[in-house]
Amino acid sequence: MAQNYYQKEIETMSREEMRKLQSEKLVKQVKHVYENVPYYRNLMEEKGVTPADIQSIDDLHKLPFLSKADLRDAYPYGLLAKPLADCVRIQSTSGTTGRRVVAFYTQNDINLWEDCCARAIMAAGGTNEDVCQVAYGYGLFTGGPGLNGGSHKVGCLTLPMSSGNTERQIQFMMDLNATILCCTPSYAAYIGETLKEQGYTPDQIPLKAGIFGAEPWTEEMRRGIEASLGIKAYDIYGLTETTGPGVAFECSEQTGMHVNEDHFFAEIIDPDTGEVLPEGSKGELVFTSLDKEAFPLLRYRTRDICVLSREKCSCGRTLIKMAKPMGRTDDMLIIRGVNVFPSQIETVLLNEGYQPNYQIVVDRVRNNDTFEVNVEMSPDQFTDKVSEILTMEKSLANAMKAMLGINPAVHLVAPKTIARSEGKAVRVIDKRKLI
Repeated sequence: MAQNYYQKEIETMSREEMRKLQSEKLVKQVKHVYENVPYYRNLMEEKGVTPADIQSIDDLHKLPFLSKADLRDAYPYGLLAKPLADCVRIQSTSGTTGRRVVAFYTQNDINLWEDCCARAIMAAGGTNEDVCQVAYGYGLFTGGPGLNGGSHKVGCLTLPMSSGNTERQIQFMMDLNATILCCTPSYAAYIGETLKEQGYTPDQIPLKAGIFGAEPWTEEMRRGIEASLGIKAYDIYGLTETTGPGVAFECSEQTGMHVNEDHFFAEIIDPDTGEVLPEGSKGELVFTSLDKEAFPLLRYRTRDICVLSREKCSCGRTLIKMAKPMGRTDDMLIIRGVNVFPSQIETVLLNEGYQPNYQIVVDRVRNNDTFEVNVEMSPDQFTDKVSEILTMEKSLANAMKAMLGINPAVHLVAPKTIARSEGKAVRVIDKRKLI
C-alpha cells in the first residue's frame, strides 16, 4: 500500500540527522529544566551534574531519573517549567495514593502532541477524506483530546463521540460513514459484537482502520477485532506524564510502534541497576521529553518492560520501534484503560475502616475487563444479614470508584477466607491472557 506520512522529512530522517536534532533539543531542554524546575535542579545537583555536562544525546545517561514517586512528591506544581499564565490546559490520570498525575501544556505543547497523533492517523491510512470517530474518553483523560486534535491536523471530519452510548456510536458510524475508529481495544471489540448482534456483516461496516490503545491487548484480540469490524487494527502508545497517546504508533507492518523520537528519546534500562542496555535488550522503558515546554520530564521511568529495535521497516519510516509492552516492573494494573494500583485499594479500605485484607480479581469476558475486589470483614464487622452486607458493599464500591475512576464489583467475605501463601495473601489475580 502507498504510505501516508504527516511529516515525511522527520519520519524518514536519517539516523545521523535525527541524533543531531535530538542533541540540539536535549541541550536546550536540560538548560530549560535546570533554570525553571527547582525540584529537578536539586536532583541534578545531588548527582553532581550541571547543564554544561550535557553536550549531546550521548550524555543523557548522566542525568538523574524521574519516577512516579517524584510526580507524587512534586504534586501539583513542583515539576512545572513554565508560568501558569503560559499554560492553556491540564490533563490528568489517577495517582497511586489519590494524588493524581497532573500534566500541564502550553499551546505549543498541544500543537506538537496533535502532530504526533496526526502521524499515527496517517500511518493507519488516514487522509483529509476520512471520517474519524473518536470514542476515547474526553475530559481529563488524554485519549479523546489527543486523537481529536490529531484528526483535525490531518483534516479528517471528526466525530468527537467520547466513550459509551454504543447505540449512538453505531448510528453515527453507519449514518456518517466513519472510516477510522479510535478507542480502547476492548470497546472496539464490544462495538464489533454489538454490530454483529444487530445483523451487520463486516463488509457493511464503513470502517477501514482502527487506532486502539490505553490498555493491554493481544494479537489474538487484534485479529478478532479486525475480523468483526472488517478493518486493520493499529496500536498506539502514550503516557499522560509525557503528553498522552502518540508517543509511539504502529504502521501498516504491525511489528511494533514507531517512537516519535524527535520529541521523545527512548532508552531501555536494567530496572534494578539503572544501567542503559543495548538495542534489542529487554528492560524498562525510559522517556525524555525533548521539547515539551510546560511539563518536561527527563529520563522518566515508565515501569513498562519492552524492547527497542532499529530494524528497517517496510513503511519507510526510520523512527525507532518499541515492542508492545511485555509487563511492568511495578504492580500497576490497567483495567478498561484506567491505571489501578493495589495501594489505592488499601488506602480506601483503611479510610473506610476495613483491614487491608483483600484480593483483586481481573478477567476478560467477551473482550471486556471484569474487575472484582474481595474484602475480608473483621470479626467485629462480620454479619450474616444479607441486606447489611449489600449496603456495606455498595458504600465501599462507591468509595473505590471515587478513588480509581472505575467501578469494581465489591464482595465482602468472612474473616480469614482469602487464601494465603506462606502467610501472605495473593493480592492480585489477573486471569487475562495479555501476552
